[in-house]
Amino acid sequence: MKSAVFYGKHDLRIEDYPMPKAGAHDIVIQVKACGVCGTDVHIYDGDKGAAEVTPPTILGHEFAGVIAEVGSEVTGYQLGDRVCIDPNCYCGTCEPCRSGEVHFCEHMIGYGTTVNGGFAEYCVVNESQVYKLGTNTTFEQGAMTEPVACCLHGIDLCHIKSGDTVLVIGGGPIGMIMLQLAKNEGATKLILSEPVEEKRELALKLGATKVIDPINEDVQAVLDEYTPNVNVVIECVGNIHTQEDAVKFAGKGATVMFFGLASPEDSFPLKPDDVFKKELHITSSFINPYTYERAIQVLESKTLRLEDLITNIVPLDDIADVFTKPEYRRAGKVMIKIAD
Repeated sequence: MKSAVFYGKHDLRIEDYPMPKAGAHDIVIQVKACGVCGTDVHIYDGDKGAAEVTPPTILGHEFAGVIAEVGSEVTGYQLGDRVCIDPNCYCGTCEPCRSGEVHFCEHMIGYGTTVNGGFAEYCVVNESQVYKLGTNTTFEQGAMTEPVACCLHGIDLCHIKSGDTVLVIGGGPIGMIMLQLAKNEGATKLILSEPVEEKRELALKLGATKVIDPINEDVQAVLDEYTPNVNVVIECVGNIHTQEDAVKFAGKGATVMFFGLASPEDSFPLKPDDVFKKELHITSSFINPYTYERAIQVLESKTLRLEDLITNIVPLDDIADVFTKPEYRRAGKVMIKIAD
C-alpha cells in the first residue's frame, strides 16, 4: 500500500508499505482523508510532539475512512462503515488510567506517532478507538474530529461564562475552532489577534466581534478601548512570544490557556507579580480525554463551520510539499486525500 513514511528530521518518503492485518480485536480502515496537524509539523522538523516517535513510522493521526476488515472478535462494526478514529489508545491499568486521568497514560499507544497512522491507504487500529461518522459528516469533516475533540477539552478548562470576553491569539484552524466553541459557550465579545488579513476576515464570518492585526496595531490599546476586561485568553500559535503576550493581555481574574504546542526547549520569563496582581489562572490542555463522542455530535450538528477551515486538499503523492513549502504553513487546514 502507498504510504508516507517518516524516517527522521525532514525525511518523509512515499513508499510501498506492507498491508496491515487485523488481529482479533482490530479494524483495518481504508483511509479516505487525513489532516495535517501542527504536531506532524513539529515531528517533521525534529521536535518532540505529544508522544515519542521512533522512525520509520507512518505519521497522521487525524483521519477518517471506511472499514475494510474486522477482526474475529469485533462486534458493533461491519465492512463499509464510515468511521473516524481516536488516535490515543490508553492502557487502562496504569495509575493515571485507574485514577480517571487517562490522557496521562504511562503506556499510551498513539496512532500516527508511536505506531503507524493515517498517511497511508490503510491503517489498522484497535476497535476501542473507532467511532462511526454521522450521515451528515463528510470524510474531510470526519478527519477533523480529533482536533475538535482536543479543542473541546481545552475549552472546558477555560470555564467560559455567558457574557465573557475571549481573546484568541492565532487564526489557524485550531484558533478558528476555539473561536466558534467560545461563541457557543456564551462569550459575547470574541476577539482574534492574527497577522494574516484573510484569516481575520474569515474570523469575522465565523463570529468574531473584533479582529486585531498584531503587526500593525497596538493590541493592548485596542483591547483597552474595546473591553473593560479580557476574561479568557486562548493562545493557539505555540510560540513563546505569543504565549508571553497571552499573559500580558489577560485581564483581572482571567484564565490563560496555552493550547498551542511550543518547542519543548523553549521558555520565556514570567513575573509572578503579574500573575499575583491579576489573580490569573494559567493552564494548558493535553490531548482529548473523554471528548471524542461529544466531538462526533458537534460535527454532526453543524454548529461548527469546518468546511471554511479546510483550505487545501493535497494528494498523498504530494504530501512532502505540505511540510516544505511556506504557502502551506500560511494556509488553513491542509487535508491529505488518500482515496475517493
